[in-house]
Amino acid sequence: MRIEKDALGEVAVPEEAYYGAQTQRAIENFAVGTECLPVGFVHSLARVKQAAAVVNADLGLLAKDVAHAISQAAADVLDGTIDLSAFPLRIWQSGSGTQSNMNMNEVLANRANELLGGRRGQKSPVHPNDHVNLGQSTNDIFPTAMHVSTVLALRNALLPSLWMLSDALEKKAVDFGDIVKIGRTHLQDATPLTLGQEFSGYAAQLRQVSGALEHALQEVRQLAVGGTAVGTGLNTHPDFGRKVCEALARSTGEPFVQQENLFAGLAAHDAIVRLSGVLRSLAGALLKIANDIRWLGSGPRSGLGELHLPANEPGSSIMPGKVNPTQCEMLTMICCRVFGNDAAIAMAGSQGQFELNVYKPLMAHAILQSVDLLAEGMVSFSARCVSGLAVNREQVQAHVNRSLMLVTALNPHIGYDQAAALALQAWREGRTLRDVALASGLLTAESFDAWVCPAAMTQPKAPEV
Repeated sequence: MRIEKDALGEVAVPEEAYYGAQTQRAIENFAVGTECLPVGFVHSLARVKQAAAVVNADLGLLAKDVAHAISQAAADVLDGTIDLSAFPLRIWQSGSGTQSNMNMNEVLANRANELLGGRRGQKSPVHPNDHVNLGQSTNDIFPTAMHVSTVLALRNALLPSLWMLSDALEKKAVDFGDIVKIGRTHLQDATPLTLGQEFSGYAAQLRQVSGALEHALQEVRQLAVGGTAVGTGLNTHPDFGRKVCEALARSTGEPFVQQENLFAGLAAHDAIVRLSGVLRSLAGALLKIANDIRWLGSGPRSGLGELHLPANEPGSSIMPGKVNPTQCEMLTMICCRVFGNDAAIAMAGSQGQFELNVYKPLMAHAILQSVDLLAEGMVSFSARCVSGLAVNREQVQAHVNRSLMLVTALNPHIGYDQAAALALQAWREGRTLRDVALASGLLTAESFDAWVCPAAMTQPKAPEV
């Protein structure tokens, strides 16, 4: 152990640790739960600190060698030279994230001092507060890192995964374009459509959410850096926040800008709340798609049985030969978690008392977990379920042939009331619609076969006058 000092006195810190006294106190004071801030957040916080050091040097506020050492220390975090064991804190800490901000400050200061020939724990020539945290406050830097990490996760993981799944569904829509099947509304038989049309609806749902995510990204790219403690920018250069945003834009390729109103940037996190709402809508779309596919693959002999789902693994520990829709179940569980995270984010986002929201670590963890789970879940679902879907054509055709809702094609010819009577009679007597229609004398066999054509019912057609 080494002995360090902070404002409250001496603290024993493990000799090999890159963190310091304040992190050690937090380890002891917040031994709650197991959830740590995601690696994407940790790396984004390092990026912000790196940009801040470079900007402070450019503004003449930080010695070039100190700034370079801090920047290199941040690079060591980003490339894994300093691993995540240096960042052990749980998210259940100060609601501003002060402990995690100081954790990063201490790690970068200690590594910078090593690079400059010093040792860990000496706080010289690089001090965690005076140099690494120069011109910053946890209150503006934590939400800045939260936004940066969220944008990068969306751009690098979620949106590509969404496009992958959308393309897979679109391909199936083309492959299944000639397969006429019975539609279902209220879980009851309805008029026909093609399986391709059904899958085109799934792809369209995801494309619509993709547009909403792109729109939400514009707001999340606005950063709170430069606001310091309460939004006034106390103890920072007037150009600091803008220049840090420009530096982050250069290093990430994302057009980050400083928030127009920094008071809102610290006291409220409405952009994250709104983005979470879009993620909730994506989860809703995925839940519908996965459950539809699960229903269509139910059976194989006592369910709908219209789709064959890939057999990825044995499905039961007791029933031999059973195969379950496990990818659908995996994805729907992820969707339930996203719904829960959205509720937590909405509640946390409402807790911005006066000049500061104090639920930041929770919001950062929840939004990034939702993004990561959705991204990974869609990749798996696309590769291990959608791409391998096959059609049970015989079952699809049998369902079409038995359906009573084909009678809808007769409405323009014999009227709704008589068509309804035929359908009800066929259902009660267990006969086919064609048999009952011909026996009624309302139409001939030739007329029935011409008017009741399932394939023709899948496209708009003006009624005959």
